Amino acid sequence: MNSQARGRTRWKRFSVVMVPSIAATAAIGVAIGQGALAASFSVSGQSFKVTADELVGTGFSQYGALDTDHAGKKHPVAVSAFKHAEITNLCQSVVVPVPIFGDVTLKLKAGGGGKEVIAENIYIDVAQLNADATFTNVDIGVSVDDVTKGPKKQAGEAVLPGSFAQQADKAVLTDVKQRAWATSAGTFKLSGLDMGIAKGSGPKAECY
Repeated sequence: MNSQARGRTRWKRFSVVMVPSIAATAAIGVAIGQGALAASFSVSGQSFKVTADELVGTGFSQYGALDTDHAGKKHPVAVSAFKHAEITNLCQSVVVPVPIFGDVTLKLKAGGGGKEVIAENIYIDVAQLNADATFTNVDIGVSVDDVTKGPKKQAGEAVLPGSFAQQADKAVLTDVKQRAWATSAGTFKLSGLDMGIAKGSGPKAECY
């Protein structure tokens, strides 16, 4: 009897903590997937994992910056920005630790079945990246303030002091596996959106 009562308490606490945020995230995700939401959005303050079969972007720029997590700790990142990007088989996952209940993983998948994810003016704050990459007409070592091919730094962004940038007309990344601290975009259309929540973490629950 006591064991069952504790079980009910855990689920009740889990629902109080998770349901409001998950419901809001799901509603936004469905709206984006249906093309009903064309506003900027961001996921920040916590690292998350991303994989994709291919990312084809035009108007590329990259520079160093600092992101801040929920505890106020600074993290150096490489901001990869694209004026336009098409992503095949995108997966994003984030682990949310829930007191008593344990880890819960929210995983989002889109861009399969021949319908790519489409993003405009997208910024990805990358902590680690593994991929095969091809750049067209690349300029390396330009000043952050002299970027012309890709998006410029965002207003109020904490650019690393003395940071230089690189830019290219086009960038193609395949077999992408990365860990990021933030993503923001002017518009982000998730074709074939599939969002799920699972207890636990690790390769079976996350994107990798």
